[in-house]
Amino acid sequence: MKTADVKKIRKKMEKTLDAKRFEHTLGVAYTASALAMCHGEDINKAMIAGLLHDCAKCIDNEKKIMICEKHNIPINEVERKNPFLLHAKVGSYMAMKRFNVHDPDVINAILNHNTGRPGMSLLEKIIYVADYIEPGRRQAPDLPMLRKLAFQDLDQGLLRILEDTLHYLKGSEMPIDNMTQRTYDYYILSDKRRKQNDRA
Repeated sequence: MKTADVKKIRKKMEKTLDAKRFEHTLGVAYTASALAMCHGEDINKAMIAGLLHDCAKCIDNEKKIMICEKHNIPINEVERKNPFLLHAKVGSYMAMKRFNVHDPDVINAILNHNTGRPGMSLLEKIIYVADYIEPGRRQAPDLPMLRKLAFQDLDQGLLRILEDTLHYLKGSEMPIDNMTQRTYDYYILSDKRRKQNDRA
C-alpha cells in the first residue's frame, strides 16, 4: 500500500464520518503509526488500519445487520441485541469491498479492534491499543500511565486495557462480547507464563 492510498482513504473517511468520529479516527491512525515505529510494525499498514477501523461506525444499526445478513457475516447473540458492535465486522468487509484493502493483517486489525482476540498479530494489538489511548480519549482511568506503558511494553499495555475494559463493562452492566473475555483470559495466561519463564 502506497502513501497515495493513505491520502485517498483519509479523504474518503472525512466525507464518510461525522466530525467527531473523523477526529477520533485521525487520533487512532497517528497513534497507531507512532506505536508501529516504536514496536517495529509497518507504518503504512498501521496508518491504513487506523484510518479504516471505524469506517462502518456511522452506518445505521439496521443497515449493519442487513449488510451482515446479505454477505453471510456471522452475528452473535450479543451483536444481535447490540448491533452497534457490528461496526468492526462490517468495517472489515467495507475495507475490502469499498476501499480495496486486501492485506489480511490490516483486515484482521479492523475486524478485531473492538473485542481483540487470542493470539493477535502485532498490528492487531497496535490498533486495539491505539483505539483506547489516542489523544482524544479522556474518560478512561489511568490514561497517562497506559499511554506510556503502551510504548514501553505493548503486551502489558494491551493486558491492562483489556482488564480496564472488562471492569468498565461489568460495572456499567453493558453487554460483554464473549471474545473480549476470551482475549483477556488468553493474555493473562500468556503473561503468567512469561513471568514464570523469566524466573526460571
